[in-house]
Formats: sequence, structure tokens, C-alpha cells
Amino acid sequence: MEKMDKKELEKAIEKTVLKLAIEPKNTEHYHELAKYYAMDNQYEKVISVYESLLEIDPKDMQTLLNLGSIWFYAKEYRKALKCFNKALLVNPSNYLVYYNIANTYAEMKNFSRALHFYTRTLDFNSQDPEIYNAIALLYHDFDDFVEARAYYEKALSLDSNNLTALVDLGNVCFKLFDYNKALEYYYKVFELAPDNKTVALCIANTLAVNKDKEKCYDYFEKALTLPGDNYKAYICYAIAKSDFKDYEDAIELYKKAIETNSKEANAHILLGNLYSNLKKYKEAEFEYKEALKINKLDPSIFVLVANVYYMNNDIERAIHSYRAAVNMRPENDEYKLVFIQVLEDYIDEYRKDDIVAAI
Repeated sequence: MEKMDKKELEKAIEKTVLKLAIEPKNTEHYHELAKYYAMDNQYEKVISVYESLLEIDPKDMQTLLNLGSIWFYAKEYRKALKCFNKALLVNPSNYLVYYNIANTYAEMKNFSRALHFYTRTLDFNSQDPEIYNAIALLYHDFDDFVEARAYYEKALSLDSNNLTALVDLGNVCFKLFDYNKALEYYYKVFELAPDNKTVALCIANTLAVNKDKEKCYDYFEKALTLPGDNYKAYICYAIAKSDFKDYEDAIELYKKAIETNSKEANAHILLGNLYSNLKKYKEAEFEYKEALKINKLDPSIFVLVANVYYMNNDIERAIHSYRAAVNMRPENDEYKLVFIQVLEDYIDEYRKDDIVAAI
């Protein structure tokens, strides 16, 4: 269906509503109206049209699949399953039904049910690489990288240029510490899609882990020239610069990230961490406080501020910041232990002074 502007859509919807008024049992009109509402992003009305259609024909396969998909993307997984299971009763040989059910269970983190329905999907269609990609992603999500790798490789055996499998297989190899193989897959993706900023960053990050400084920097520079937001690129580049001890360059890249997106706290935190490691505690304190202006209720930032105070021998202010973190997350045992230890050390120091004065 060709693209329409707002006025054209409104006219098409009005025309189709009139058709329905004349032929209220004609399911084709319902399908047509649902498409127009979907094009206009009126999904509540799409749902209403499909539900009305199902009252006329409860076994309309396309409606059951479409309505299930709408509920799936709305994260209403039980409603989605209800539609897909009805579709399964209508046509138990349709692989798309099994595939949709499997995807739904995967989103619900039900590994065994998802795997069962993916396997049933393969019974009806064993030559679609996207099914193997989905199974691989399921294993990936449950941190079984060895199995994930096997299924991505199967997808590539069916389609050697499958970008999803290549990228995800690169990611799996990275997590399995097989950095050279990860690079092999990333390089192939970059050949197929040279404007892919994310893959350029994957290559750069992997080269950084592989300690290939010059190539690493080269790919970060390439990534910065590609279309898309550079916030993440600047941060990843800064981390690599810091790892290679090019600290001044790293600082400047973090500052560029902050200029690129002043509403994100992460660059401030990472820059504060770098300053802290360099024992530039005042600069670290400044960055952490800038991060707190963005995320006022993040107790981990209060802990970072407290750490800087402590390392700079400003114990009273450190205690105050640790206490703020504990008050915000009283269930966090790590915060409590640090706070109690610093407080006890502070009290012991005061007692020592009192003992010396008494002597």
C-alpha cells in the first residue's frame, strides 16, 4: 500500500467506514480499515477493528496473527499468546504461528517453552536463517554463548551475508574471548555495510582489547565520521585512549561526549573516574557533582563522591556522602559495610587523639 499523507488517510478511512456500513459482514473492509488505522498509528482502533472482525470470523488467520503481533509489540505477552494459540488451532501447519509463539516466550524469559516452539518452527521450515538467528539469540540471552555460536554459524551456512548473524556472532566470539574471530565477522559486516557506525565501534573496541593501538584509533576515527550520534563513540574512544595511557586525549574525548549530550551522566562519571585514578580529586569531585545534577537519585554517584572525599582525606564529607547513599538504598549491604567501616575508622582516629591528649 502506497504512502499517504494525513488528509489522504482521513479520506480513505472515511470511505472504508462507509463501505463497512453498507456491507458490515465483509471482512475485506475490516482488513482495509485496520491497515489505514495502522498507517495512521491509531493502534487502539486497529485492535477494535480486528476484534470486531473476529466476532464475524473467529478463524481469520491473518487477523489472529496481526492482532497477536500488536499485543506482542505492546509487551502484552499473554494477550499475544492467546491470539497465536487460536491461530495454531486454525492452522497447526503454519510455521509463522510457532515462530511468533516462540518469540513471545523468549520475551517472557521462558527458555524451555521458547526453545520448544522454535524447534517446532524448524519442523516446518528448516531453511530460514532468521529462525536459527532467533534460537541463537535465545541462547545468547541466557549466556550460553557456545550454543549461540553454533546456531549463528548455522544461519551463516544458509546465508553467508546475513548481517544479523555476522554481527551477533562477532559479539558472541568477543564474549568467548575469541577476539580474532570476532574481528573476522565484524570486518565482513563492515565490507557489506561500510556506513554501519555500530560495527565500526565494535571493530575499534575489539582492536583495543587486542592491544592494536594504531588500527584501533583508525576505526574510532572512521566511526566518528559515519552518520549517527557520536556520544557513545566518544566514550568508547576515550576508554581506549585511557587504556593506552593517552590520558589527555581521553579527557578531551570525554568532554566532547559531554558537549554532544549534556543530559547523560555517564560521560561525567567516566571522566570523574579517570580524574580520580590520576589523583586529580577536585576535578573528579566536579564531574561527579555534574553527574548528580542529572541523576539526583543515583546512590552510586554519592558513593563515588564519597570515595573522592575519602581519598582526599576529607573524612567528614565522605561520611556524609556515604550516609546519603545508604539512606537512599538501605537494603544495599555493600554501601552499609563501606559506610560503617569508614565511620568506625573515623571514630577510632578521634579516640586515638583523645588518648594521646590524656597522656
